[in-house]
Amino acid sequence: MEENLNANENQELGTIKISEEVVSVIAGLAATEVPGVAGMSGGVVNGISEMLGRKNLGKGVKVEVGEKEVSIDLYLIVDYGVRIPEVAWNVQENVKNAVENMTGLKVVEVNIHVQGVNMDKENKKQEQQVKEEEN
Repeated sequence: MEENLNANENQELGTIKISEEVVSVIAGLAATEVPGVAGMSGGVVNGISEMLGRKNLGKGVKVEVGEKEVSIDLYLIVDYGVRIPEVAWNVQENVKNAVENMTGLKVVEVNIHVQGVNMDKENKKQEQQVKEEEN
């Protein structure tokens, strides 16, 4: 019963609004923590801001924030050779947990859009194999 009274008291003090940018930064960081995610795909605008020296931490994230719920779209680049469905599931779980724990908003959906595959690791492996064969 006491919990309900405290919740009502907090509502009388005012409202708390969390901006879409805050949620997108949290989601972007949580997504890039997952093994197999090479980075986020941000499009032309984010590419220009990075060229100007500004790192956009919400790059590749589209967020719709309601009063108590949030919907998130993530645009990812994955590493070559990973199981994409497994990486996507891990990203969904990590982002959902991070956003809900840090903001108190209920995450209703985390949509994953795989935009590309990072071949850097595969290219390095091939270069190393060629060097070993030469020796």
